[in-house]
Amino acid sequence: MELRGKEAWYERACDCLVGGVNSPVRAWKAVGGTPLFFASAKGAYLKDTEGREYRDYVGSWGPMILGHADSDVSAAIAAAAGRSPSFGAPCPDEVLLAEAVKARFPSIDLMRFVSSGTEATMTALRLARGFTGRDKIVKFAGNYHGHNDSLLVAAGSGALTFGVPTSPGVTARTADDTIVVPFNSLDAVTQAFAETRDEIAAVIVEPWAGNMGLVPPEAGFLEGLRELTRARGALLIFDEVITGFRVPEGGVQNALGVTPDLTCLGKIVGGGMPVGALGGRADVMEKLSPLGPVYQAGTLSGNPVTMAAGRAVLAKLTPDVYETLEARGAQLEAGLLEAAASAGLPLTVTRLGSALGVFFAERAPRDLNEAMATRGDLYPAFFHGMLERGSYFAPSAFEAVFVSAAHTEETVNLTIIDAKDCFRELADQI
Repeated sequence: MELRGKEAWYERACDCLVGGVNSPVRAWKAVGGTPLFFASAKGAYLKDTEGREYRDYVGSWGPMILGHADSDVSAAIAAAAGRSPSFGAPCPDEVLLAEAVKARFPSIDLMRFVSSGTEATMTALRLARGFTGRDKIVKFAGNYHGHNDSLLVAAGSGALTFGVPTSPGVTARTADDTIVVPFNSLDAVTQAFAETRDEIAAVIVEPWAGNMGLVPPEAGFLEGLRELTRARGALLIFDEVITGFRVPEGGVQNALGVTPDLTCLGKIVGGGMPVGALGGRADVMEKLSPLGPVYQAGTLSGNPVTMAAGRAVLAKLTPDVYETLEARGAQLEAGLLEAAASAGLPLTVTRLGSALGVFFAERAPRDLNEAMATRGDLYPAFFHGMLERGSYFAPSAFEAVFVSAAHTEETVNLTIIDAKDCFRELADQI
């Protein structure tokens, strides 16, 4: 592959890929400019097609918790690929990985591997509807659960209205079965149950909302959802695709002691390979085919290469590694806050272990409306300023920041030094 500039690669890409990308946020529409094309990565660093290195704080949107091209994970992938990239049949590694996941998530009695987080949440909702015999679901504004139709829905105009589609191609009837309420609002969920009687099959939630920055649950919020759903005969679904292995306890559910009926996982479970997983109570999961009538299938579900990668990652997520992740996350949090304060910029950083949210605001938002009210207009300048200085953050103000076990104290210190310079420059512009 000839090394060429990003403009040349992007021009070629636009001739054969929709918008020149295979996922919208990669197009940099939120920050402006021409997206980088990466040629390789190792540890905490990415290298673009022009040979320039960047300290990586995206981590492929979360799964590279050990860093890029970890030697043990790469060896596991190579060995599995050498045995065959796909069987389309059972293999030992899917059993061994499922056992490793179950060991970290006591709420999971049975599970099913799929090929993406979107597929996991889609299956979870279908299963919830099949199990309860009800049609409606509750989701929270600003929570992202993949691009399946019933979740690409925004709140209607009233205090409580059924959802409206946010994308052409999503039918009004599909949206009608989705109720959208504010994150962190137990009152809104209570009202939804009161007004729909026994029509709600499930409440699905990111326990820490990772797609409007990184917004934590307020005290009692998740516990309240557990009580409400149990009392009304609905299922509680935790989407821990982002959060599932970012804390040593094995997900937010274990850290807080809140047990959902179903859990959706992804990202880290595949070690950077395409994967999703759905698991939960045995009586619910047994409704899934081939044991029950709720259908789900996938040729690449339990793919041997992905399963081998996942096993290698989970085997290395030891207490010592989590201590390193916690230390690097805390170091970056403190450093960014100090850098902003020295420049006189308002900044709030939220953190769940090695995942962080960065908001240009005096305090952390509690829901989507408050997240949208922060100074997101400052983020493009921050993004490009840090990129010029050698740190790659997400090309969107509403995505999480990730550190990996490969980020050293020196690596993070270099980023903090650059952030001080970047914030001073930004303060001079406003």
